Amino acid sequence: MIKFGPSGNSTAFYDAGHSKSEESALWVKNLNLEAFEYSFGRGVNMSDEKAIALSEKFREANVEISVHAPYYVNLANPDDEMAKKSFMYLTDSAKKVKLLGGDRVIFHPASQGKMDRESAVNLTKERIKSLCDLIYREGLDDIKFCPETMGKLAQIGTIEEITEFCLVDKVFIPTVDFGHVNAREQGSLKFDFDYEERLKYMISVLGDKMKHFHIHFSKIEYSQKGEVKHLTFEDEKYGPDFSPLARALIKLDLEPIVICESNGTQDLDAVKMKEIYQQELTNLKKSVRI
Repeated sequence: MIKFGPSGNSTAFYDAGHSKSEESALWVKNLNLEAFEYSFGRGVNMSDEKAIALSEKFREANVEISVHAPYYVNLANPDDEMAKKSFMYLTDSAKKVKLLGGDRVIFHPASQGKMDRESAVNLTKERIKSLCDLIYREGLDDIKFCPETMGKLAQIGTIEEITEFCLVDKVFIPTVDFGHVNAREQGSLKFDFDYEERLKYMISVLGDKMKHFHIHFSKIEYSQKGEVKHLTFEDEKYGPDFSPLARALIKLDLEPIVICESNGTQDLDAVKMKEIYQQELTNLKKSVRI
């Protein structure tokens, strides 16, 4: 079943007087959402005791939890010691998500730095192979590691690159951030076909891995260099819009986890996405009956 939810706690969450992560699960449940992404963006600093306590809250609320690994993961760092730190950030995130009761670690793969694009991509792929060996040695192969499409041109993470990385092993499934794709490609996502074309390509290469892949979605301001900042669904200048993606997911029979990363309204915009999806599903059923 497709699941919707926010990345982190929204402005409304705090305005309502909440302040603790233990309250997030019930907040999401009361919005009739099914997923939540916890960010370790600034470091994996949660204690095991807190992770276990949080897992009970999310299990009781029947909300699926994923985590985002630290933002400073960079598998294309030419320094092997720095790359080892990235491996540690990822395995630490995986160990913590296990305690949280989840099974997905989302991560930014790499930055190009001063290397040419091909060299940076090749190095990232070799490091992902090394990461894979470490995942199995650490007994973390029951966790899905989800490299994410990136929004800035200087970052490694086109749809094609992420697809290639996910061929390395079964533990890797893609996170497609459609806001990032749209920003990187200067507003490319407008119609159903734009989404279908990219999803069909990934399905043709990755097969069943795409059935329950991971999605990030938000509107994002962009410049010639790609992503500038995350926006809310109220923005009318930048895209992308969710309706064409909803129709593409239905048409292709895909059931991902869909995480909203809107700026401060991620929970309310996640509700809007779920409503749009359900309306498109209803419209499809009506058209079939006709």
